[in-house]
Amino acid sequence: MFKFLRIFFFSVVGIFALIGVLFTAVFFAMQFGLLNVRGSIASRNAFFGFPSAPTGGVLGVASSTPPCVDAAVAVCNWTQTPEWAVIQAGLLKDQSVVARVSAETGVPARMIVAAAVPEQIRFFTAEREVFKRYFEPLKILGSLSQFSLGVSGIKQDTANHIEQYVADASSPFYPGPNLLRFVAYTSDANHDTQLYDRLTDPKDHYYSYLYTALYIKEIEAQWQRAGFDISQNPAAVVTLFNIGFKGSHPDPNPAAGGAAITTGGTTYVYGELGANFYNSTELPEFQ
Repeated sequence: MFKFLRIFFFSVVGIFALIGVLFTAVFFAMQFGLLNVRGSIASRNAFFGFPSAPTGGVLGVASSTPPCVDAAVAVCNWTQTPEWAVIQAGLLKDQSVVARVSAETGVPARMIVAAAVPEQIRFFTAEREVFKRYFEPLKILGSLSQFSLGVSGIKQDTANHIEQYVADASSPFYPGPNLLRFVAYTSDANHDTQLYDRLTDPKDHYYSYLYTALYIKEIEAQWQRAGFDISQNPAAVVTLFNIGFKGSHPDPNPAAGGAAITTGGTTYVYGELGANFYNSTELPEFQ
């Protein structure tokens, strides 16, 4: 009996030791950016059509479908997927950072988050093994580091244009005064390297949310100058965030569009997922 208890005791100790080693390894990998992973690139598309609410389901109504065990084999509402549970937890960790960016730029916190949500869902559903192994246990957001950068997947070329437009009062994208200081550099080091480091910092997502908010403000400024106010139209704003400055053509009837994303067994377009979040009761902390 004593021998059995001794074996059982050391087995339990060994299991917990292995768990501790695993989480320690993941922690140090996060600190050194080893878990920053490549973002997916989807085709961008223009979007003009009859204005309507997003078609991915009833907005703000919880699904009666039980939570998905695996989105590949179960059909459920996007709010019932394991990916969304992780994204919720990760966004709550960034609540104070998003609030700071919102106060600095004047862009509502919920609109900033609405632009990031589809990118996180797209990454987690495309990188299932990475999601299951690292992000789901730790309940953290993915910080993309190739092609598309940071928690909202901003391309470095887009970030360069964001900086350009915030400084150019003659640009149709000019978002107004007093914003240039937030993207100013205090070092003479290589600009592209500094910009990359800003957007891919896995420990501080401030610049990911800042550049997201500035992009939104610049797009809204362009449309406002053309006579169209889209500041209360998350489907249009999030679609434009996905398709980029070159795809932004002010129109009286914008509709949801962008990259196709499949989650919970249902395929949405990028702007539709963002609007679904924006109009839902999820994460009231970002109202």
